[in-house]
Amino acid sequence: MEPKKYSSYAQIELELEILKVERTLNLKRIVLNVEKTKESLSPKNLLKSFIGDYKSILSNYSGTIFNIAIPLIINWFTKRKRGN
Repeated sequence: MEPKKYSSYAQIELELEILKVERTLNLKRIVLNVEKTKESLSPKNLLKSFIGDYKSILSNYSGTIFNIAIPLIINWFTKRKRGN
């Protein structure tokens, strides 16, 4: 990478100001990402995430679960002794 060539001090000052603003912006992004990570790793959010994943898995297989469970429940009721 070739070094930049400047024709005046004003260009150098402008470049330094741009770099300063970019540096500040990048630091703010890092702080925001750290805060989001801390928030997502809290016990409350971990539990929400786990329950959400569990719900999505169950919703995908709910038809299969009902197709297996309903005949088993019907058989259990029909084979159950009366009076118990």
